[in-house]
Amino acid sequence: MPTVRTPATRAGRPIGSAAAASAAASIPDAIVVPVPVLFRTRADEVYAQLKLDVAEFRMVPGDRFTENEISERLGVSRTPVRQALFRMQQEGYVEVLFRSGWRVLPFDFDQFEQLYDLRMVLETTAAHRLCETDRHIDRTMLDTLVAIWLVPAAQRSTDATQVARWDEEFHCALVAAAGNKEMARVHRDLTERIRIIRRLDFTKQPRIDATYDEHAKILKAIRANRGDQAAMLLRAHIETSQAEVRKITLHQVHLARHAAG
Repeated sequence: MPTVRTPATRAGRPIGSAAAASAAASIPDAIVVPVPVLFRTRADEVYAQLKLDVAEFRMVPGDRFTENEISERLGVSRTPVRQALFRMQQEGYVEVLFRSGWRVLPFDFDQFEQLYDLRMVLETTAAHRLCETDRHIDRTMLDTLVAIWLVPAAQRSTDATQVARWDEEFHCALVAAAGNKEMARVHRDLTERIRIIRRLDFTKQPRIDATYDEHAKILKAIRANRGDQAAMLLRAHIETSQAEVRKITLHQVHLARHAAG
């Protein structure tokens, strides 16, 4: 299966054990996570861009727009735009307004709660699998995570956007490294659906510092094959993020859009 380099390899090369040992000296730019290659239509491309616009706060709850506006901005015809919007409507991101175009829907916090519960099951299961000595797991991927997160405090990134991206890749890589492709597929889909909420979790420096500390503890438990401890730490880590989600307000979303420029 091909791989996609998500922002976290150095010059396109995955980092192995040697690099992990000297992580303080060299932090990678991307984690390489296997993903299936699928044929993408123009509508798929528009859909992916609009989802990115939502995740990066260029489109926020309450925003109104027309198909023509999207068509002109992306340089495509209205047909793929309409197809992409209907797909986003089915997933609860937008709604069509009678003779008034489209609107980005408010967050469905009940749905986010359910998605976080599912995330908890997948990731804690992956943590146990990573600690079972009789399983084939991706050690190189784990070493890459070590090279990013087990670094001295002075070498930690303070870029909220970068850390949010690395955080997402950390959790995807843990599940992918456990070796169950179907678990990884479901987890990737889930990750896309909660992306905007997780990005909001990194608008404050204390959360960035806490994420480094918590990820480091999780990785140390996995490297020591302490499955129960790793799962417990992951659960607490996810629950903290889930609690932050409940505090999100529309005002925070608009502040995030302003900060994103």
